[in-house]
Amino acid sequence: MANPSKAKGTAFESLVVAYLRDHHNSATHRNVQMGAKDIGDIAGYYLHAVEAKAEKEITLSSYIAQANREATHAGQPFGCAVVKRRMKGVGDAYVVRDLATDVRLMNRLRDMEACLQSVAPAAYALVDRQHREAAA
Repeated sequence: MANPSKAKGTAFESLVVAYLRDHHNSATHRNVQMGAKDIGDIAGYYLHAVEAKAEKEITLSSYIAQANREATHAGQPFGCAVVKRRMKGVGDAYVVRDLATDVRLMNRLRDMEACLQSVAPAAYALVDRQHREAAA
């Protein structure tokens, strides 16, 4: 690849895809770029269009605007940017979204958990315990 910055970005996208395949969804993949109707760099992160960024100078506002625009193009309710941290592995990257998007995500999570808890309390308790233990 002639452009070293593009090569770094592509390498980071590949690392993010591998991480998400291992820890989230084995069907995660890099998207083909579509110009003005781009749908994000990565598909397979549940309910999200993902913009992967590995740049020396971090510009969160442009990343979030791009992620939100591409989520709309992809038909996903949420956009986020996965931003590489210097001198850190891919698991230490930042996942960034604006507050309005995060509130919509948390409201959805809260409502879905309440629904599951009312319909299947034992299943809710099991899943809740698994996720709490994974965070410990």
